[in-house]
Amino acid sequence: MTAPPDNGGKLDSQQTARCYAISVASILGRHRHAIRRRYFPVKDSYWVGLLTLIASIAYSLLGLVELATFRAGIYDLVIFDQTIRQYSRFSIPGSYVKDQWNHLGQIVPIFGDHFSPIIALLAPFYWIHNGPEVLVIGQAVLFAAAGFPIFTLANRIVGRIPAYLVAIAYLLSWPLAQAAAFGFHEFAFMPLLTAFLFERLYADRKVAVLLILGAVLLVKEDMGFFVGGFGLALLFKQDWRRIGAFLAVAGPICVFVLSQVVIPFFGGSGMRYWYYTGVGSSPGQVLKTLLTDPILVLTTLGTPTTKLITIFLLLVSWIFLSLWSPYFLAVAPLLLARMLATDQPGWWGTDYHYNSAIVAALVCASLDGISRLDRTIRKRFSEYARSQSIFRAWAALCLFIAIASIPGFSLRDLFDSQWYSSPPRAASAEAALAVVPDGALVESPNALGPRLSSRAKVVLWRKMPQRAPWVVADVAAPQLIFKSLAEQREDVLWLQQHGYRTLFIREGFIVLHRS
Repeated sequence: MTAPPDNGGKLDSQQTARCYAISVASILGRHRHAIRRRYFPVKDSYWVGLLTLIASIAYSLLGLVELATFRAGIYDLVIFDQTIRQYSRFSIPGSYVKDQWNHLGQIVPIFGDHFSPIIALLAPFYWIHNGPEVLVIGQAVLFAAAGFPIFTLANRIVGRIPAYLVAIAYLLSWPLAQAAAFGFHEFAFMPLLTAFLFERLYADRKVAVLLILGAVLLVKEDMGFFVGGFGLALLFKQDWRRIGAFLAVAGPICVFVLSQVVIPFFGGSGMRYWYYTGVGSSPGQVLKTLLTDPILVLTTLGTPTTKLITIFLLLVSWIFLSLWSPYFLAVAPLLLARMLATDQPGWWGTDYHYNSAIVAALVCASLDGISRLDRTIRKRFSEYARSQSIFRAWAALCLFIAIASIPGFSLRDLFDSQWYSSPPRAASAEAALAVVPDGALVESPNALGPRLSSRAKVVLWRKMPQRAPWVVADVAAPQLIFKSLAEQREDVLWLQQHGYRTLFIREGFIVLHRS
């Protein structure tokens, strides 16, 4: 055996590195179980992963059945399908539906309508499957994936068992179900981003928090209100106040720049979605109303009562404890912006996708709220010892409310065998769509458009200065834009009188073509 070299008791660099490696390996070996439990909770990862998978399948099924049974619509599924298909082809992102009145048959840039570049992340999946099914499944996976950071955050704050209950309550929450039943929307990214945001905030990772907030700004032009409100909440957190002050100012500035500079640059209007005429015709007038007539503002926030019902359902789902946390300030601007509207009933209720943008933030704020409540009780009552009982009771009640709400919202449909059945005129609808050739520019009823979107240039059937060469009409069911069935029949008659030949007619569906 060769003797080691005599270095006068000193180790060369190679020997030193070997000693350090042996020491680190020894330490890791002795503490590997503790490290795994702290950073890699394998068993919990399996169970949370299983819950996420189940939720992904459930919400995918909800959206796919809606699509297959003609319950999805051109608004908004086809718009996003056309836009993300353009991304996948490295073309200017846009839609045939947007501004079809003035630019029939042309791709209108989506940035002239909304600033949502984050949806480009779904474009590569169109290389696998070219159709709106990608968006339905992608949205379901994004919704469900937020369960991981929510569980991690809850485990850190309230413990393991309550964390499971909170995660399940989130996955069953009605805002996700209502959004999944409405095709697709860019808000699909918000639950995952906001859940990671709060998880990284509690881990005290400033760079990660700022990066996530940057991604939030890519979801939609008004997400700067969320960033600004989040910044105000950080003013209550020591060592984060400078960042909070910066975000509180930067968020509203981003809203102004995106809505008044970027969107008009792409041909849109910064006032296109101005639904506040009851309180002011411009942002300046609304601000004046807020300062000079608070009674009118309060009345508007509660009229009609649908607004109060929606707010109540959002808050009661988490036992109102989001109000106990300053992080409710992140949600409040988006909620107020919707409820202050006087001209858009779709913003007020529980349908559609709007509530999915804030549901994860409400969960995280409620986790912070229950933690603060626990600290307050212990501070005021010295004999009170911290116990898991309050956390378990709160989490169990949240889960109970989530389960109890299922019959009132779209998730109930998964348990109704009749819901999976095709509508009475489905066969006729399929036959009508089969007449339209691939690549055609076609006007379509709202419910039939998603089934054509993957192979044709779809726009909404409506009266326009110019008409598409192909028109699929439905004179047996009320359609968007048209005021009555009589008006729908009049439009078909007008088309027939102006060179369109009827190629198909069955159960109210009519396919017309002008060569």
